Amino acid sequence: MTSDETKDKTSHHKNDMYGDITARADSEAGAIAAIPAATVVLLRDGETGVEVLMLRKNSKITFGGMWVFPGGKIDAADHQHAVDDDHAARIAAARETLEETGLTVQPEAFEWFAHWTPPPGPQKRFATWFFAAQIQDSNDVVIDDGEIKDHAWIRPDAALAQHAAGEIDLVPPTWVTLYHLTKYAPSSAVLEHFRSNDAKVYSTRVAKDADGRRVAMWHGDAGYEPWDADADGHRHRLIMVEGGFLFENTIEPY
Repeated sequence: MTSDETKDKTSHHKNDMYGDITARADSEAGAIAAIPAATVVLLRDGETGVEVLMLRKNSKITFGGMWVFPGGKIDAADHQHAVDDDHAARIAAARETLEETGLTVQPEAFEWFAHWTPPPGPQKRFATWFFAAQIQDSNDVVIDDGEIKDHAWIRPDAALAQHAAGEIDLVPPTWVTLYHLTKYAPSSAVLEHFRSNDAKVYSTRVAKDADGRRVAMWHGDAGYEPWDADADGHRHRLIMVEGGFLFENTIEPY
């Protein structure tokens, strides 16, 4: 096969955040430790359904230009009055929400529903707690026009449609979270679902399939344990092809 043919078989979506996917463990040379972080899905009930607050990052910083949920890394100060890592993550999530949106949400109001860790590698990585909360004073959002350049309340299905059309940029954890949010309404039902189920743990593994597509796989996928995107069996994965994200799931309840 020629080099041009090999290049043609590789499909890499511009929002594929995973970088070098050759490492298989954090202990491998060059792999960088994941930075603890926390993010918050703020929900409200709009006229046409559940809406979530999304922020557009400054193009010159980490996750630049992406539409994300409020959040950031867990600082040492967040641990000073915390009883454990979960509490520190909640404190960080509340602090970041106030800094990025001007909204005050108490840490105890959060429902923890997921934890995401990227695959090992030399790229900057964040191991992130995902929380959710319903907000009442949703019209008081204030951004700094520095780190955050824009904000919007949007239905999860509308955000996914805009991503599919190439109109907005979403990293895979944000995409999958929005997909999860489409399953329930109103906001109280979303929170009750999260409250009634164990938090999902996404320890991501990424491999290329036979067609050169980069595939993010999670627990339950047949290819997860062997790091083999072509393994036969159940699917719990996001195929990150150039033309858009393709979510395949035959085993994990959402």
